[in-house]
Amino acid sequence: MAWSESVDTLLANKDGLAAFRTFLKSEFSEENVEFWLACEDFKKTKSSTKITSKAQKIYSDFIEADAPKEINIDFHTKTHISQNISEPTLSCFDDAQRSIYSLMAKDSFPRFLRSEMYKELVKKQQHGNQKRWLPFL
Repeated sequence: MAWSESVDTLLANKDGLAAFRTFLKSEFSEENVEFWLACEDFKKTKSSTKITSKAQKIYSDFIEADAPKEINIDFHTKTHISQNISEPTLSCFDDAQRSIYSLMAKDSFPRFLRSEMYKELVKKQQHGNQKRWLPFL
């Protein structure tokens, strides 16, 4: 599967992303990919009023203390975001997003590739490819 090449490949593939989200949910860490996706969407925002409302939503969902999907970022990054959230920019979550991406790339992604879930997906795909070439299977 092409997903195993990199986290970027995985996150850019609809099916790969869905499988990774399911895996993270099983590990109770889906907030990481949800935050990363929210940041990707946020960076595409054009309207200044939407920038403010989307930034506030990301902050309240993922950053502030006791947020429902609080991500694990360092104190300095969290403080910097908190101090600047009243006047957000499209890059205000970049450090936190990089940190979460790094965590997924170095920790969650390798575990996903070793998981039974991923192994089953590979088996199903290989079996599906065999059926295309060997219709009698």
